[in-house]
Amino acid sequence: MRLARVLRAGVAAIASAAIAAAPVAAEAPIAGQPGLTIRVGQAEQFSRIEFRWAGAPAPMGAHRQGQTLTLTFGRDAHPDVSTLKSVALKWVKSVDVKHQKGGLAIVLTLDDGADALTGEADGAEFVNVFAKETPPADQGAVAQAPSPSRPDPVPFGGAVVMKSALAGSQLRFDFPWRNPCGAAVFRRGDAIWIVFDAAAKLDISSAPKNVVQYASMQTYSGPGYSAVRIATRAPVAFAATADGSDWAVILEPFSQPPFNPVKLSRDDSDGPAALTTAMAGATGVFWVDDPAVGDKVAVVTALAPAKGLPIQRDFVQFSLLQSAQGLAVDSKVDDLSVAYNGDIVTLSRPKGLALSSGIARQGAAALDAPKPAPLPGLFGDDWGKTGEGGFMARYDALIDPVATEDGQTVDAPVAGHMALARFLIGEGLSFEAIGVLDDALRTHPNLGGEAEFRALRGMARAMAGRYKEAETDLSVPVLEDNPAAGLWRGYVLAKTSQWNDAKKAFTAGTSALSQFPAAWKQRFARAAAETALALGDAGGARSWINFALASLGDPDEDPQTRLVDAEVSQRAGNIADALPKFQALAQSPRDDIAGPALLHATQIQLTQATISPDQAIDTYDGLRFRWRGGSFELETIRTLGQLYLSQGRYREALEAFRSAGKNLPDLPEATQLQADLTAAFKSLFLDGQADGLQPIQALALFYDFKELTPVGADGDAMVRRLTRRLVDVDLLPQAEELLKYQVDNRLDGVSKAQVATDLAVIDLMDRKPEDALDAINASRTTILPAALNAQRRIVAARALTGLGQYDTALEMLGNDNTPDGADARAEILWRQKNWAAAGAIFERMLGERYKTAGPLASEQEGQLLRAAVAYSLADDDASLGRLRGRWEPFVAGARNPEALRVALSGLSDGRVSPADFSRIAADNQAFEGWVAKMKDRFRQAPLPAPHAPLASRQAAADAPTAKAKA
Repeated sequence: MRLARVLRAGVAAIASAAIAAAPVAAEAPIAGQPGLTIRVGQAEQFSRIEFRWAGAPAPMGAHRQGQTLTLTFGRDAHPDVSTLKSVALKWVKSVDVKHQKGGLAIVLTLDDGADALTGEADGAEFVNVFAKETPPADQGAVAQAPSPSRPDPVPFGGAVVMKSALAGSQLRFDFPWRNPCGAAVFRRGDAIWIVFDAAAKLDISSAPKNVVQYASMQTYSGPGYSAVRIATRAPVAFAATADGSDWAVILEPFSQPPFNPVKLSRDDSDGPAALTTAMAGATGVFWVDDPAVGDKVAVVTALAPAKGLPIQRDFVQFSLLQSAQGLAVDSKVDDLSVAYNGDIVTLSRPKGLALSSGIARQGAAALDAPKPAPLPGLFGDDWGKTGEGGFMARYDALIDPVATEDGQTVDAPVAGHMALARFLIGEGLSFEAIGVLDDALRTHPNLGGEAEFRALRGMARAMAGRYKEAETDLSVPVLEDNPAAGLWRGYVLAKTSQWNDAKKAFTAGTSALSQFPAAWKQRFARAAAETALALGDAGGARSWINFALASLGDPDEDPQTRLVDAEVSQRAGNIADALPKFQALAQSPRDDIAGPALLHATQIQLTQATISPDQAIDTYDGLRFRWRGGSFELETIRTLGQLYLSQGRYREALEAFRSAGKNLPDLPEATQLQADLTAAFKSLFLDGQADGLQPIQALALFYDFKELTPVGADGDAMVRRLTRRLVDVDLLPQAEELLKYQVDNRLDGVSKAQVATDLAVIDLMDRKPEDALDAINASRTTILPAALNAQRRIVAARALTGLGQYDTALEMLGNDNTPDGADARAEILWRQKNWAAAGAIFERMLGERYKTAGPLASEQEGQLLRAAVAYSLADDDASLGRLRGRWEPFVAGARNPEALRVALSGLSDGRVSPADFSRIAADNQAFEGWVAKMKDRFRQAPLPAPHAPLASRQAAADAPTAKAKA
C-alpha cells in the first residue's frame, strides 16, 4: 500500500520533476519517424515508458506471460528505440521491437521481482514497472476467491463477447456468461468499473466509438477476476441488472432497474470496532489494480439481483465507493482487511476502525430524536414517528431543546433545531420546518455551509412550493455531487420549467431514487417525465412515468401520475390510448386534474373533427376560469388564443393572450405567451392579416393594443401600412391621430422626421396648414438625408402658402426646380396673382403630354385649366392660342369639359366675365389632383427595412420552450 500511494502521487509528475531526478532518467523524447513518440523516465520506486501517437491514437493491448510483458498496437510504426534499449531502466531486463501483421509489438522482459501496470493518461498509453511488494504480516489486502465447487461461468473458448446497444442517451453493455457469476459495478472518479469473479478474456470490440457516454474502455485481469474500466468524460448515471447468467451494465439509463441498497452497521461486540454489511450472495473479495491512479481497490462481488451502495460513504480510514452492484473499498491505510463470510462482509483493522463513538450513539438513542438520514436529502426512517403519545407529545418533547439552544453561543450545538426540523418535514409541515431552520441559521450562521442544513431547508421549501428559494439551497457546492439533492434540484427546476437543467439533475440523482418513500418516488419520476416531454423525449418520458406508475398507492398523487401518463401517450401519438384516459380523468372532482384532462381531450377531439371549433372555444373559455395560476392556465389561454386566430376572431385572440401573460411573470410559459401576443399583433398589422377588416375596425383594434407596437422598423411599417388604408378611404383625422401618437411618443431622429413629414402632408390634405407647419417644426433635427430635407421644405412651403405667407414660402423653396418644387412654386404664384409666371410654370409642368392620346389625369387637368386661366388673365393671347391648339382635343374626355372649353376660349370672345373666370379657376380641381397624387405616393412609398417572415419570428418566439425539443 505504501508503494500504491507513491505511485498515485508520482504518476502525475513522472514526465517532469521525478524524471529529472536521476541522470539515467534524463527524459528524452525519442522521435518517432511515422507518428509514434516514446518517452522514458525513472523515479525512485518505479520506471515509466510512455507511448504517444501523432494524429489518431492506436489503442495499446497488453499481454503478460510470466515476466514477459508484450505491448501491442493496432498499426505499425518505426520508432527510434535506441534510447529505450540503451538506458538501464530499473526492473526491466530487455526491450525488443517486432513488426507483425501490420501492427507493432514491444516486448519487455521484467526482472524476477518486478511487476507492471498499464494505463492511459493525457492522451498517451503508459506502462509503469516497479518492484513487487510483499505485504506485512498484518496487511489486509488478501483476496478471497469464489468456491471452487461452483459451476464454471466462463464460456467455452474462454472469452466473454460483450454486446452493445445504444438507444437515445442510454447505452447498454451485456456480458453473457455460461453460468451465474458474481459481479461488482462501481464508480471511482470519472470511471465506471465492472469486475467479475472469474478470470476470462473480455471481448469489448463491439463497443461503439465516438459516443458521449464515455471516452475510452479497457479490460484488465488479475488472479481470479476480470474487469472493464470505462473512462467517462463527466460523471454519468449507471446501473446494473442481471438476467439468468447474463450481466448488463447501463450508462444513462432511462429508468432505474430494481436495486437493493445495502445497509452498514457498526460491530464492536467481539473486540475492536468493525463495519459490517449484509451482501446477499457475496462470492469473493479482490484487490484490483487501478492503473490510472496506481493503487488497489478492494472489490466485493456478489450474485444477482443488483445490490450496492447508492452514494459514496467516506470514513476516516477508507471510503466506500458508489456502486450499482457489489461493494468497492478505497483504503487509506495499509492494514485494512476486507473479508466475507457467507452473506456478511466485514471491514476491520487489527486495532479497530475509527467510527462514531458509542457514547454519542447512546446519547442520541436516549434523546429519541429523529436522526440524520444516511445522506442529506433523504428522509430518515424515524422522522415521521410520533410514538404512543401522539403528535403533540412528540412535538413538545422536541421543542424543549430548541428553546435551550436559542440562548447558547454561536458555537453551541443545534441538535435540537435540526431534530425538530426533521420531524416537521417527516410530518409534511414544511412551513413550520422552514421557520425552525431559519431560526437556527439566525443564531448559528455557520449552518449555511452544512450539507444537511441546506438539504433540509431545500426540501422544506420545495414541499412548500417556494421553488426559487429551494433552488438556492439545493444548488450550493456542498450538495453538488449528492444524488438525493440532485433529485430535489431536478424537481424544483421542473416546477419552474427549467427543463434542460432539470434533466441533468434527475440524471445525476437516479441512483438515490429507490431510497425515497413511494410518494416522493412518484413525484420525482413524474416531474422527470414532464421534463422529458418538454424536451421532446417521448421515450424517456415513458420510462420515467412507468417507474412512477409502479409506485402508485397515494390517493393524492396517483391521479396526477395518471394524467402525465395520458400526456405521454398523446405525445407519443397513441391517441387511441390517450383519449379515454383523459376523458376518465376529466370526471375527477379535483379541478387540477379534471381541467388539464378536459383541455387535452378537447384538443384531441378537435384534431379528430369530432367537435367544432366553436365547441372547443366554449370549452377552453370555461377552463381558463376553472383553475387560475400555474402553467395550466397559461396553456389553456395559449390554446384558446391560437384557435381564435385560426378562426379570424382577432380581437378575442389578442384579449385572450393579454389576459394572463403578465400575471405569472416567473414562468417561462408566461414569456412564451407574451411572445405569442406580439407575434399575433405583428401578423395582423405587419403581415396583412388585418387587411380583411374594415379600416375603421382595424384602427380600433390597433388602438386597443397599441402598446404592442414595436419600436423601430417593424413598428414604423405597421403604422404606415395602417395609415395608407385610412388615407385611401379619406379617414384623414384618424390617420393624423395615429401618426401624431407615433411622433410624440415613440420615435426619435430620422424616423421621427420622416413620419412627421407624412403627418404634415396628411394635415395639408385635410386643409390644416397650421398643423402641418407645426409637425415640420417640431421634428427638426440637425442631420437628415438630402431627399427628406427637400421633401420637408416643399411641405413647409405649401403650409406657408395655405397660411398666406407667400414670400416666406418662396424663400423656403429657394432654387428647388424639381417637379414637386415647381408645383409648389406655381401654387404660390397663382395665389399672388402673378398670372404670366404661374401660367408658364403650369404649362411647363404639363410637358409634352399633349402628344399622347388618352384622358388627362385629374392633376394634369387642373394644371391645364390653371394655365389657360392664367394666360387669359395675363392677356397673353399667343400663349393661350398655343395651349388651345395643343390641348383642345382633350376637352371632350375631361372630367369637367365645360370649364376647360371656357378657359381655353379666353376672355376675348365675351362668353364669360372675369367673375366667371374666378369661379372656373377655383382651387378645387387642382387641390383634388394634388390629393390624388399624394395618395398614390403613400401607396407606392417603400416600407422600412424588411422584417423576418412570420414563420421565422414564430420560431424565435418558441425558442425558450423548444430549445430542448430541438
